[in-house]
Amino acid sequence: MAALDFSKPLYALAPLAGFTDLPFRSVVKKFGVDLTVSEMISSNALVHKSKKTHKMLEKSPLEDPYSIQIAGSDLDVIRRAVEIINEKEEVTAIDLNCGCPAPKVVNNLQGSSLLTDLVQMGKVIETIKKYSNKEYTSVKMRLGFNEKNHIEIAQIAESSGADYIAVHGRTRSGRYKAPVDYDAIREIKENVSIPVIANGDITTPEKARWVLEHTGADGVMIGRAAVARPWIFKQIKEGMDAPSSELIKQVVLEHFDQMIAYYDIYGAIIFRKNLHSYSKAGYKGASQFRDRVNRIEDPKEMREVVEAFFSQKFFYESGV
Repeated sequence: MAALDFSKPLYALAPLAGFTDLPFRSVVKKFGVDLTVSEMISSNALVHKSKKTHKMLEKSPLEDPYSIQIAGSDLDVIRRAVEIINEKEEVTAIDLNCGCPAPKVVNNLQGSSLLTDLVQMGKVIETIKKYSNKEYTSVKMRLGFNEKNHIEIAQIAESSGADYIAVHGRTRSGRYKAPVDYDAIREIKENVSIPVIANGDITTPEKARWVLEHTGADGVMIGRAAVARPWIFKQIKEGMDAPSSELIKQVVLEHFDQMIAYYDIYGAIIFRKNLHSYSKAGYKGASQFRDRVNRIEDPKEMREVVEAFFSQKFFYESGV
């Protein structure tokens, strides 16, 4: 099993609920992403043996290293969730979500609401570290809940046993709209001794390079930009040119086939949101295409429509 190499910039796929499932991570992995992370998994649902949640633990053979992200604050539930994950082989890290802003998560002292109780946050990290048999314990954090207290949060994460942290450069109140504070990420890097991965609005190879230089971070984590452009990691790491329309078609069809293999016929319906993202790269008739796939449930019909749409040449917008 591969260890994490922080001797050079590490490029990670951010966990995104509803998007970074196994089929999508498998596609991104082929473009050279260093670290993939599961979707956020409720420790409570895991312990209560939710079939859907247990399925979310599954990984592709390509995913190495691989991290499982959990959410929760009840120490007994966290311990039991960790013990379940311990039974899974070839998992590199257990990551604690201290960043999710969704109300249904926050209202249960999970996700970013842990930032309102740093004593409990520290205890949760200590519990994961104590009971995990995985090589790394990590934390995905924001800069604070309503106000920034990012250095304090990062230092508590480190002292509680986190081996590295990923920092989304907004507070919880900033959701995904407020400007990302890269200066704050730099301040965290200057005040802890563990690796720091920068996250938030990293949308192009140029932006990734700038963020690494500006923050001094040990890596970058990309989420939403990779949903529409899984090849962004190869562009960053190898200077790959903008993808051809043929490559995009191959990626979309492979992703679709993996969705059907993983979710069966329901995969076609789930894939609609991915098609919305993929079709925004300068294709003619994209809005009509999105309207059409929203009404298709049959996988065979959807695949034919998708293949026809992505067979056209397109105008690729600069910087995308």
